[in-house]
Amino acid sequence: MATENRINFWRRNAKVPGSVQPVYGAQHPPLDPCLRRLYPKDTKLKLNNPKSKKTSSFHEFARSTNDAWDIDDDEEDDEYVGGPALCSSLASGIHSAFPQKQHDGITQSGISKTTEDDTECKLVNSMVVKSNSEVQLSTPSVRSTLQKQKSLPVRPIIPLVARISDQNASGAPPMTVREKSRLDKFKQLLASANTDLEELRKHSWSGIPREVRPVTWRLLSGYLPANKERRELVLKRKREEYFGFIVQYYHSRTDEHYKDTYRQIHIDIPRTNPLIPLFQQPVVQEVFERILFIWAIRHPASGYVQGINDLVTPFFVVFLSEFVMEDMENFEVAALSLEIQRNIEADTFWCMSKLLDGIQDNYTFAQPGIQNKVKALEELVGRIDEHIDNHLKKYEVEYLQFAFRWMNNLLMRELPLRCTIRLWDTYQAEADGFSHFHLYVCAAFLIEWRKEILSMVDFQGLLILLQNLPTIHWGNEEVGLLLAEAYRLKYMFADAPSHYKR
Repeated sequence: MATENRINFWRRNAKVPGSVQPVYGAQHPPLDPCLRRLYPKDTKLKLNNPKSKKTSSFHEFARSTNDAWDIDDDEEDDEYVGGPALCSSLASGIHSAFPQKQHDGITQSGISKTTEDDTECKLVNSMVVKSNSEVQLSTPSVRSTLQKQKSLPVRPIIPLVARISDQNASGAPPMTVREKSRLDKFKQLLASANTDLEELRKHSWSGIPREVRPVTWRLLSGYLPANKERRELVLKRKREEYFGFIVQYYHSRTDEHYKDTYRQIHIDIPRTNPLIPLFQQPVVQEVFERILFIWAIRHPASGYVQGINDLVTPFFVVFLSEFVMEDMENFEVAALSLEIQRNIEADTFWCMSKLLDGIQDNYTFAQPGIQNKVKALEELVGRIDEHIDNHLKKYEVEYLQFAFRWMNNLLMRELPLRCTIRLWDTYQAEADGFSHFHLYVCAAFLIEWRKEILSMVDFQGLLILLQNLPTIHWGNEEVGLLLAEAYRLKYMFADAPSHYKR
């Protein structure tokens, strides 16, 4: 009876030992679901006990949180830990706005650092109100929280989607003389009878102007031919082919063989960028469901794996940007003509498929591609900065515990969407950008936080820091520096073992 009461008590209370409390205002589940499948329930792994003393190693931490898995899967499926932060004062309102369970890392990375417990949670100004319009803000505790956040000395918030390619963290004008010159060069390349793809890649490495990004991405991904005269014919044929797949396969989503796949996709879609209204529109979610389901049944070696849903969003936003100039995050996609909607959907499917063709071993059984890349990252960081590597080992933080998501989601959970799109400009311009070069970007990303990592002297603090790095204000400038460092590392360590290139 005592055991039953103890378990029921923790299920009734938000502040369970081991539940993750907000550090930078980001959402995070009891354990990253991407990693969770690698840890059986009897490992008793949990991330935080806010009232216990700090733990200096994994073993101390695990011993102090031995009730981590005292909840069964059926009950967890009905539970959604949502909202921009896990503040107890906002729990009821946020749960009403997002009734589904939170998926691994669905927020943009860290928002603002907390120094006290969950009642001191600091939220980015206006983010909760804008993204959760149905949340009731009348209670004194919520008003108090919002008053505190408004007094924080934060930098101006860059729109998550609007004018992604042109915004940077310093708020510079969207079009400089240099950018105008670069845009003209892109237009000249694209207007030629046969686009020089090598020259196009060279210019795209430093970022692609928004105005020409959609056609440039189609070309760099291999979806469109270099010959200008053939492009319209190819687009027409590929778009018809995609909707042929819809007619042929989509009805099978209710079949016994595919219903679990469709159910998982259907659950994951609302968790994809939940703070951006654009992705909460039913018409957009239906597009994502069709794209992911068709891809899954046409790739039975991997099928659908959580994380692939994130990879749809950059392509969708870029191809939507051809028709929307401002305020994309609130744009009503249903206002577009059906033909335009269909074209965006088909182009998104084919370009996402081209990307996944190069990293499909990331999503096959046991995800060997990701595990190899995480091991390669560990070896690479050990060569680049032995102090960081030794510090992580000292406090028993395994690379798999934070870098699995970096590989599985291509850093999309760590960076704002605008930064992901800028990053992908370079990935598509770089040979093996989404596989080989991404490894060096992850190494540069880890070293970027060197000071913060070395200042953490306990397992728990390190792991939470690495899973919630504060990049909400990042823009073109920061991504450009990250890529430059990755490029430097790539050539400094050109003699790296061949498995780095897998």
